[in-house]
Amino acid sequence: QVQLVESGGGLVQPGGSLRLSCVASGRFVGINAMGWYRQAPGQEREFVARHLIDGAPYYADFVKGRFAISRDNAKNTVYLQMNSLSPEDTAVYYCNADVDSGRHYYEAWGRGTQVTVSS
Repeated sequence: QVQLVESGGGLVQPGGSLRLSCVASGRFVGINAMGWYRQAPGQEREFVARHLIDGAPYYADFVKGRFAISRDNAKNTVYLQMNSLSPEDTAVYYCNADVDSGRHYYEAWGRGTQVTVSS
């Protein structure tokens, strides 16, 4: 199994920036992709960004160039740099990963980190 732990969330003013981190640990053969989703109160979880181990990053349209996802494969870590934040970005941000257990592939989720954008 793999465990995903997010960090870096918090309170930021509109226009500010945050960098989220997610570290994967546990027993697994490899992680083929890592990404971020978010969920605001009363809303469904939505896709934010994803990065394949050997591919280009992919972003949701609402990012509009404000966010950047990156990976440190040696550390099994994915980052989400968020700039020009607005109150609409307020949500719990969840890390996810496509995991190769050696027996099968599965999707793992972290518990989330709160991002609040408010003045």
